[in-house]
Amino acid sequence: MYAPAGVKTSKDFPIPDTMKAWVLGDPGVLVLKNKPVPVPKKAEVLVRIDAVAICATDLDVIAHGPPALVQGGLPFNKNWTPGHEYMGTVVAQGPGVDEYKIGQRVTVEIHAGCGQCKRCREGMYTSCHNYGLNYGDVDKGHRANGFTTDGGFCEYQVNNINTLVAIADEMTDEEATLVVTAGTAMYGLTELGGLVAGESVVVTGPGPIGLLGVAVAKALGAQPVILTGTRDNRLKIGLELGADHVVNVTKEDPVEAVRRLNCGKGVDYVVECSGAPNGLNEAARMVNRGGKICLAAFPHQPVPVDVAFLVRNNIYLYGIRGEGKSATHRAEAFMRQKRFDATKIHTHTFALEDLPTALRYARERIEDAIKVVVKAKGVAVHKVAAE
Repeated sequence: MYAPAGVKTSKDFPIPDTMKAWVLGDPGVLVLKNKPVPVPKKAEVLVRIDAVAICATDLDVIAHGPPALVQGGLPFNKNWTPGHEYMGTVVAQGPGVDEYKIGQRVTVEIHAGCGQCKRCREGMYTSCHNYGLNYGDVDKGHRANGFTTDGGFCEYQVNNINTLVAIADEMTDEEATLVVTAGTAMYGLTELGGLVAGESVVVTGPGPIGLLGVAVAKALGAQPVILTGTRDNRLKIGLELGADHVVNVTKEDPVEAVRRLNCGKGVDYVVECSGAPNGLNEAARMVNRGGKICLAAFPHQPVPVDVAFLVRNNIYLYGIRGEGKSATHRAEAFMRQKRFDATKIHTHTFALEDLPTALRYARERIEDAIKVVVKAKGVAVHKVAAE
């Protein structure tokens, strides 16, 4: 039975020596294998993974590899496990850990950061200067679970205590996997100024981050909140999450529509979540002079940008990576207070053993899938959770 030296465990949460884990072989090929249950070190805990959501980035990582190196190269055929949007229960404490108790339910962030570089010390651990260099050297405290170190498509995983967010007992496993998504939206609004009460906001792109971007902006008091996109079913969910107006960009010009809906003038903020090739240029024409744009998504290829327009109009541009500056804690607080219902973007649940099917649903948007969750504890068949 699992009993590493210096690690605290509890008889109430027995831990096996091995676990089921999905391992990436060739690009796009995942195999379910047995792996040793990892051991937490100083400032780390072992989390029993109860649920993990699938992110579009997971699909890219599985097919092409992450933006940083795994063991000095791409992750293929390195016994590596992807997945990063997970939640679970603390079942073991590394040496000296008393911040989180065994049995406590938590959701997790991806990045621990090194804690030593300039950016980490500023709270910008998602912009750690060691990312892509010695990131992944866990002896240095470097983890980006599901990117440079093993992720969550398995039964147990180690996390730095700085990445943990305690969750309310009333929060379901599925909802808890969405805290990180809401945290990314919160981070974007934090960088734009944080206090957006009474300010006008456009969110472009009704994917998971965009939809929760609407919810967070409205919870922060923004008025009006306008959502643009191409899918009426997604736009409808945006209205349910608090959007004052929605614009289907296949039916009308989004820039003209935004200005019409905002009393004939540009908005104060745009959160660009579509990653469309012309997303930034359109955002620049939606925002008013001196306004701010946050880029929360990106095109997969370089695109031309009208920089002169940005300069002439004194437009501020921000790029965010992940859910930095402890934004997940603020997002979880909103969700705990029921300020919005994040579960509206959760559409399907599968058993962990059915991960390949779950990934296919997410990739191909089968049955209008938005956020697909896999659970390790006995989910036999998939279900539709949001009408």
